[in-house]
Amino acid sequence: MEALALPHRDVPRRIGRDRSRPRERTSTLQRSFTAEDDAVAPPQPAPLRIAVLDRDSGFLVVLAKRLERLEWSHHVLAPTVSTKKIASMCLDALVVDLAVLGPRPWRWLERLCLAGPQYHVIICTGPSTVTERVRALQMGADDWLSKPCHPEELVARIEAVVRHRRRPEPRSIEPVTVGEVEIRCDQYQAFVAGRSLRLTRREFEFIELLAGADNEIFERELIYKRLWGPAMARNDRSLDVFVHKLRRKLQRASPRWRYIHTHWGVGFRFSAEPVDRSDAALDDLGSAFEESKALRAA
Repeated sequence: MEALALPHRDVPRRIGRDRSRPRERTSTLQRSFTAEDDAVAPPQPAPLRIAVLDRDSGFLVVLAKRLERLEWSHHVLAPTVSTKKIASMCLDALVVDLAVLGPRPWRWLERLCLAGPQYHVIICTGPSTVTERVRALQMGADDWLSKPCHPEELVARIEAVVRHRRRPEPRSIEPVTVGEVEIRCDQYQAFVAGRSLRLTRREFEFIELLAGADNEIFERELIYKRLWGPAMARNDRSLDVFVHKLRRKLQRASPRWRYIHTHWGVGFRFSAEPVDRSDAALDDLGSAFEESKALRAA
């Protein structure tokens, strides 16, 4: 039996909105939220200002391409540039290859760290020893990266250092006096009788940190994290060596007072107390012992 074909009728097309379907309504509140979400974008980090002291042309070319993609301002400096000139450039970070600093790189590095507490120093150089890396960090360098390295890792380290050490809050311009030591936050320096102690940036940050604790004990691990960033490794004695050298600076400038007090197994306290020879000798002996242990481990 054959199926009957039904006659085809042309159904006129409906012009306009199909009223059989419910109209989708967007409330004024929804529209306002949508517009607000579109208008508010997550804040983008500001481009950084970087300078590089290096003579490795291949490394510089690759690094420059990466920094250009990030839209960072960057300059390649001549090895003869003065530390005063670098300090005036308003940099966020300075990348240094110690091999370009001539026969006395450590003296130059110390002057560099003293001249510019507002920028961060990242050492990016060839093979090195533990002693060299510890020495640079104690002078005030923020990080050390050994060549050969990938520019991506160097960029990541710069970002981490700047992000960790950047201080958005305004610094007080009022000096803080502890004993004979005048702490000047506006100059990143401390003075005794008007004479500068010539502190490195990290030495100043140590004093500033402990002086703001109102004679309370600061734990070793917390000090290390605040000054160096990563967690403190077990049996790491670099903080003891650092404190020993800073204590000697203070003793030479202000011999009648003791400022850094060691609380064994806990941490350190900063307070001006008249010198007790027995206590001072005990602190010196303990610090010297910790320094010798650190140097033997290196």
